[in-house]
Amino acid sequence: MAEIGDLVDQEPHPVDDDLIREPMKKRRRLDRDRRFRAFPSLEQSAFKEYERLESRTRRVLSNTYQKLIQSVFLDDSIPSGVKYLINRLLALIEKPSLDPIYVGLFGSTGAGKSSLINAIIQQAMFLPVSGESTCTSCIVQVSSGYCEQYEAKIHLLSDQEWKEELKNLTKLLHRTEDLSGEEADAWDKDDEAMEEAMCKLQVVYGMGAENKSYKELLRAKPKAKIPTSRIITLKAEEAGELSVKLDPFIRTQRRGWDGELPETQIWPLIKHVEVTLPKSELIPEGVVLVDIPGTGDFNSKRDEIWKKTIDKCSVIWVISDIERVSGGRAHEDLLNESIRACQRGFCTDVALVITKTDKLHLPEYLRERKMGNQTIPSQREAVLERNEMIKLQRNRILKEKLKRKLPADSRVLQASDLVYTVSAQEYWQGAFLTEEETEIPKLREYIRKRLLDKKRRLVTKYVTEAFGLLLLIDSLSSTERLLNEHLHMSGLRRFVEEKMELLEKAIEQCFAHMEQPLREGVRIARASCRHILGAFLVRSKGNQGFHQTLKAVCLKNGIYASRTLPRIDLNEAITQPLYDQIDPVFGGIFRAGTPSGSALLPHIDAFKCSLQQKMMEISIRNGWKYDRCKNSFLIQEISAMLGGLEGHIFRRKRKLYESLTTSVQNDLKPCYEEAAHITGKKACERMKDVIRRGVDRQVAEGMFERAQERMQHQFQQLKNGIMEKVKGSVATVLTLASSQGHGLYKELADVKSEYKEMEKLHRSLREAAENAVLRRGMQSFLLQLSPCKASPHKA
Repeated sequence: MAEIGDLVDQEPHPVDDDLIREPMKKRRRLDRDRRFRAFPSLEQSAFKEYERLESRTRRVLSNTYQKLIQSVFLDDSIPSGVKYLINRLLALIEKPSLDPIYVGLFGSTGAGKSSLINAIIQQAMFLPVSGESTCTSCIVQVSSGYCEQYEAKIHLLSDQEWKEELKNLTKLLHRTEDLSGEEADAWDKDDEAMEEAMCKLQVVYGMGAENKSYKELLRAKPKAKIPTSRIITLKAEEAGELSVKLDPFIRTQRRGWDGELPETQIWPLIKHVEVTLPKSELIPEGVVLVDIPGTGDFNSKRDEIWKKTIDKCSVIWVISDIERVSGGRAHEDLLNESIRACQRGFCTDVALVITKTDKLHLPEYLRERKMGNQTIPSQREAVLERNEMIKLQRNRILKEKLKRKLPADSRVLQASDLVYTVSAQEYWQGAFLTEEETEIPKLREYIRKRLLDKKRRLVTKYVTEAFGLLLLIDSLSSTERLLNEHLHMSGLRRFVEEKMELLEKAIEQCFAHMEQPLREGVRIARASCRHILGAFLVRSKGNQGFHQTLKAVCLKNGIYASRTLPRIDLNEAITQPLYDQIDPVFGGIFRAGTPSGSALLPHIDAFKCSLQQKMMEISIRNGWKYDRCKNSFLIQEISAMLGGLEGHIFRRKRKLYESLTTSVQNDLKPCYEEAAHITGKKACERMKDVIRRGVDRQVAEGMFERAQERMQHQFQQLKNGIMEKVKGSVATVLTLASSQGHGLYKELADVKSEYKEMEKLHRSLREAAENAVLRRGMQSFLLQLSPCKASPHKA
């Protein structure tokens, strides 16, 4: 009884002072109104209605929960069915309102990520921007929220995480005295990896830190004060004020003209930064814009956060400026990483955002233009024409690339816009492009629609579940219910067992589609491994500029992430032939669609529908006149329970997809470690030799075959996990279905008023859905009527 008693919430003390209460009500109303400012009037009214439905539903559930708790509070034993109802009510009451939508801006140095975020949030120079040099030093998340001030939380590496990086940085900078003159020159000229390592140590500990040993640096104190909480919080009344405070923390500043480093910088110690704006009129609450550096990080923890951040983004915008979009390895690497995020993470939308599209040299463009005798009267027309041509070209290339990697019915392939051409500079200056032509408003509109659609789906599910629950509780509270109507449980159990066997076989068949591409991938990987490795090791003539980079790769088990160089992942490169074979099939397994072929989720949906249909048939056959509410509730619960499987599957998907690379990395770890410890004469050639021999040995001993087996084992574990959850859910439903008298049925509190309120809300939900259809039609109509602007806006 104590456990139920503990669930009873304490009633708040009443407040009688109207002078206090009224201003509070007004303030809450103002806060609610501010939440919708980012939406146009039609979308705003829709979002308000969804918020109202959700809020009132949550209040009805809370009232019902209190009544049920009080009705069983003095009972010696509580029926299992009633416990289930109480727990179900509590779960719905505590269910989060809306998980954030993460929009990842993924680009290389100087692509314009920070400038784009500044334009979207309407805060010029808020995040630090710089032409070609690395500017933002870490992942920065920007969102709007309840806070009255502008706020930033700077999360630092733990002491242990920094010690790990410190050890690797000192190893990179360690130079033995027995190098030949040529090798010493090569070492000194390898300034990419070394300069970054030196810069980090000098920033944290001061000039000369690069010459100290690991043990000496452990005893040294950082120049800046580090809080024990490892979190630094900054607040300001104005955006510009916070920007000034934040700049030293997230800007990667190199030496000044005098060769000195800026004082009190700690960017090497920062994991990530969260910036919260007061309620924004442009970015709605629930959207998080994430500035993601394109290459990851040498620090293991920051690199892990980099990967996880990419994978939790449901939308990824690959940022590339107009002058670099048509080529370059970095751009292709970013696109490939984004497509991999669709395979292993939660990403469903990928788009290419081309920045700095105001840049155009008109005489050169006119000379190269191939458009017959048609004249271009101005810079504006030339820019718009060029942008449209690039859109068509890059859209076709990107769609073809996505088709090779993803299933044909993937959401991203159905998107109307895969390419955007934007100009943050013209957005602010308006010299010759209108605000609409900069396409900044178009990106905001995409964000709003995505959030509104997610809110609509969440509230629809929430209100529907709540209505079914209240319908059942009200029916159980009725004195008219009959206790002698029994469900034919034995027939239902046999049916369920048969369907579960079929589901298990269907899952096995889905996963069996991976066998052939895995075998083919292993064959190709074995044949191409030496060539891929050779291309990596022959980086530069005479090892110049490569010595320390190779050492960094070995120190991090085959991975090197720099702020200035493209990301190096030798394990990924070696396994790429495997992924080229499995990607379309892997994506097909985890897609939504019809229950055929390799798709997994449709088979689970088919099982769910068959179980629901069977319960309905039994209900009709046995004449469940009074228990129809219970039957409707159980049918709904089947959907709720099995619907949770999708989250379980997607959480396991990343580990499953990366199992090939992880397996190869683990097998090659001994040779990486051996190579990392090599010093002295001809160290670089000896490191290369160790890696070559180590890879050859592992391939001969079945490295790729082991990777295949480990992935297939992961699939088997996923199947077992799915079936365990299905069995548990079905067992719960069968228990509830068979509950009579001692189970669900009990004299419960009267919840008729709550049920009537819930019935009204459910009716309002249907009306909101109808209004949404009308709203979309109205928006299309207004769009057709609205005239296009022909002249630029004025700042």
